[in-house]
Amino acid sequence: MMLSNAVWTTGYGFELASGSIEQAMLIVNLEYFGITALPLLWFLFCLHFSGREHWYQNWRNRLLILAIPFLTLILVWTNPYHHWHYVSYKMDTSGPFPIVFSTPGIWYYLFTIYFYLLLASGCYLLFIKFKTSDPVFRKQNYSLIIAALIPWLANMLYLMGLRPFGHLDITPFAFSLTSLLILFGIYRFKLFEIVPLAREKVLDLVQDGFIVLDSDHRIVDYNEASRNYIHFKEKTKIIGSYIDEHFSHQPDFIQMIKAHSGGKMEIEVKQNNTVFYLEAEIILLNDNKIHPDFTIIKLLDLTNYKKEVIRSREQATELERLNQLKDRIFSIIAHDLRGPMVNLSEILKMIASKQISDEEFKALAPSLSKDITYTTDLLENILHWSRSQLKGYGINKEIFNLRNLILNEIHYHQPAADLKNIKIIHDVFPGEMAYADMLMMQIVIRNIINNAIKFCREGCEIQITAFYQKENNLLVCIEDNGVGMPEETLDKLFKEENISTRGTSDEKGTGLGLLVCKDFMKRNDGDIHVTSSVGKGTKVCITIPVAPVS
Repeated sequence: MMLSNAVWTTGYGFELASGSIEQAMLIVNLEYFGITALPLLWFLFCLHFSGREHWYQNWRNRLLILAIPFLTLILVWTNPYHHWHYVSYKMDTSGPFPIVFSTPGIWYYLFTIYFYLLLASGCYLLFIKFKTSDPVFRKQNYSLIIAALIPWLANMLYLMGLRPFGHLDITPFAFSLTSLLILFGIYRFKLFEIVPLAREKVLDLVQDGFIVLDSDHRIVDYNEASRNYIHFKEKTKIIGSYIDEHFSHQPDFIQMIKAHSGGKMEIEVKQNNTVFYLEAEIILLNDNKIHPDFTIIKLLDLTNYKKEVIRSREQATELERLNQLKDRIFSIIAHDLRGPMVNLSEILKMIASKQISDEEFKALAPSLSKDITYTTDLLENILHWSRSQLKGYGINKEIFNLRNLILNEIHYHQPAADLKNIKIIHDVFPGEMAYADMLMMQIVIRNIINNAIKFCREGCEIQITAFYQKENNLLVCIEDNGVGMPEETLDKLFKEENISTRGTSDEKGTGLGLLVCKDFMKRNDGDIHVTSSVGKGTKVCITIPVAPVS
């Protein structure tokens, strides 16, 4: 701005020293580099000083304010061909020194309007800055306001015909005085050292949100960070809107503001599908004897802290669950596993010492067989359950033939079913393929068939069916017409409670089988569902994916 003023002032000095109209007009053409740039640079300076640099970052606004200076330069340089800027001009020698006297054209008046509009807009920005600034900054604003008024006064006097120096235009020299006053402001009031510390610069760097309300609970000021936490529509004005428009889902918070009650409270807001946990502090300025009509809301983002708390809680819950599981497994091992093994050991000792006869041993054999079967099932379930709870336990998903797997499990359980005269009937078509960990699915189906046999009476039937569903799943159902179970037992099946019920032939249960099934189905993107009715039987259905889940 100061450089463009120097071009204008220096050029005007050479113009006054010219001896011919041709020489003078050549210098006038050079002067217009400074004349066209000066109002534009003054406006940009005022935008920058008032913290509104974003205005000229828009390409449309830049084009708007740059078009007229460039067009003016072209019209001045080509004026002899169209006379839009100067209708005519001549050398006036009536005064103490020759001066160019010109008759303005239509573009001269249009450029003058543009000149005054930019000067007026810059002064308005300074005035707004002056009104909103703190007392400590007002001296520097006084210097700028006074500096801005001097060229206005000089140019108005010239246009009104009040010319103490004849046709001499003192406007460029008035701008020189303006530049001196700004220079004085820079060094005396440290103008450009204070500007970066202005309110909007500091608060926009603060991560916490700040909102200022008037006595009617309207927003009169806010910082950039607060836009992350308030609901507003694009291209709508936040200034002047009511606070309850932006926090409509926080009635307690709004009530606290309207009750003019200071303090802190935690609120939860959702913005752009992101949940923020905030500590909202309501600061009443009359408590600090500043201004009774205004309220400040400070929004402290606690999202990361809350997430850490939730994560810690989940870890503590998981740790407690694992500890309970450990205690439960040790309890089963200490009680249910130790008993059959001790019995078997004592009988073997008695046989070795010939304390029981062969006939007595044959009588005890069925009971020992049940104990061994129970112990085998228990050890297998404990092994798989414990391994599945270990972090990093791998899952080997593959495509396998479901019918072959079911047939193998039927063959495995056939001896136990024959002892109770139970028929196992399957309706599984060849070629039905599933995608899961085959070993896990084998353990799941084995546990379900084992439970069906255990709770079936003599002569019962077990039906096994499998068919495709629309959701790219296979539905496998194992249904028996055994004793069934009451609703209260059904509700506890998958809640990690130790439910162990003896079968129809006094077979013991481990209480872990269905928990293993539930966990394995979840790990394979499947599900398990049980329906039962006392005296009518039980139906267990599992869903197994037929392809990788996307």
